[in-house]
Amino acid sequence: MHIKTVELVIFIALFALVTVLGFVAARWRRAATLDHLDEWGLGGRNFGGWITWFLIGGDLYTAYTFVAVPALIFGAGALGFFAVPYTIIVYPMVFLVAPRLWSVAHRHGYVTPADFVRGRHGSSTLALVVALTGIVATMPYIALQLVGIEAVLKSMGIRGEWPLIIAFAILAAYTYQSGLRAPALIAFVKDSLIYLVVIVAIIYIPIKLGGWGDIFSAAQAKFAKTPNPADGILLTNSATLGYATLAFGSACALFLYPHSITGVLASRSRDVIKRNMAALPAYSFVLGLLALLGYMAIAAGVKPVVSGGKPDANTVVPLLYDKIFPDWFAGIAFAAIAIGALVPAAIMSIAAANLWTRNIYKEYLRRDATPAEEARSSKLASLVVKAGAVVVILAIDPQFSIDLQLIGGVIILQTLPAIVLGLFTRWFHAWALLVGWLAGILSGLWMLYVTNNPLTGKEHFGGSLFKLSKLGLNTDRTIYPGLVALAVNVIVAALLTFAFRAAKTPDRADETEEQDYHVEAGDVGVERLPATVDEAISSGRPNGDRNIPH
Repeated sequence: MHIKTVELVIFIALFALVTVLGFVAARWRRAATLDHLDEWGLGGRNFGGWITWFLIGGDLYTAYTFVAVPALIFGAGALGFFAVPYTIIVYPMVFLVAPRLWSVAHRHGYVTPADFVRGRHGSSTLALVVALTGIVATMPYIALQLVGIEAVLKSMGIRGEWPLIIAFAILAAYTYQSGLRAPALIAFVKDSLIYLVVIVAIIYIPIKLGGWGDIFSAAQAKFAKTPNPADGILLTNSATLGYATLAFGSACALFLYPHSITGVLASRSRDVIKRNMAALPAYSFVLGLLALLGYMAIAAGVKPVVSGGKPDANTVVPLLYDKIFPDWFAGIAFAAIAIGALVPAAIMSIAAANLWTRNIYKEYLRRDATPAEEARSSKLASLVVKAGAVVVILAIDPQFSIDLQLIGGVIILQTLPAIVLGLFTRWFHAWALLVGWLAGILSGLWMLYVTNNPLTGKEHFGGSLFKLSKLGLNTDRTIYPGLVALAVNVIVAALLTFAFRAAKTPDRADETEEQDYHVEAGDVGVERLPATVDEAISSGRPNGDRNIPH
């Protein structure tokens, strides 16, 4: 494949633009030094409605949206549309949860979800496993973003690893310097490009392909020839349970990811969060349109790039753009995909780095770390996390890049009892939550190991559907393994809590109070407790050590 010069020039120009914005962001909205996690890792906790909308949208609608979902629909049909309902039902659920988390974090100076778990359940061990789970689950999600960039490069005729390494190095550099402000600023450009490309694609491509009737007919003709009876533009009866649980389980997992919570905690107030949860479904509409690109690629006769002897389904959308659009607009579309991968990758690496610093480095390695040392630790950790994502790409060979996100979803779901249930009740015993987490992780990993690829029907690590027949049930139905693992987690935690309560096993202290979960920004008499020793000393607060990990 030859290099597409016009597309490459436009791609590089737009990539250079966001790179400049990434470095300039260090001076944007800066009221204090970036040598503090509140500033570097949470943008000063002062993002308003518009910035939060673009930040969370840029955080959640990633290369998963632009590459992985259409690739799954290209290969497996209607099953890939699970991403549309899950991004609709998630926002009412988060509307109930996120404001409570924001308030208690604002009151106590929590930076990460593991900080909250540490304060709520009084267990540094439980906080540690929540932090490690968040870091591990984020790795494949960042890897998915890098897969998106790689797919674009392949479609422009760029082979080899060096362009991806360069893009990774640039991302690492401006994230290190600017922190969360970089992806927040770039998100404006990213979303503008995405909306432009989607509007043009959904109008222009069907006209070029003869209309929607021809597009759906071509897709159905392709799936009629596949060996898997579940493939098609409509779900079969045997696939409905897998589809529904995949959508619901993914919705439950989405805002447990550290990067999602980072976007919430960076908001200025509870009202900002509520307004965003009401407005973000607009992205779901765009997602539905993007998903249809998988069918358009079939109708256009797109053949995925062959890489390592196998067709790379992740390239179908870039190749569709290359085939249908003029070169100059294809370059814009390629840049939109790549920038759409950079923004969430930056936020994810920052969120994972914050977990490392607050809940591992400060808790176990350097308990008297200054704010500047914490910020420096997070900056360095963000580089390591990005490097770890590259390792994930090399270590795992998923048939669909969406598998990378689904692997992370199964893992991060196991933090739901400690975080989400913890926001509403203190009934669960900390040790019971810990054992429940272990049971959920082990059962989830086992099911991931024996689940089935939706295209080939063969077992491989990272598949999205678990056959119920493997549990001895006489059925051909499948189910999302993450939801089953979560059920195991909650049942074990509940049973052990009953046992610990019956044995009168003492529980740890809860540093939060009910009114903490309803705090508004600027409430009279409400003040965030100092988050560090230095802050406590400088503020003169005698109880400032309440937030210091013990």
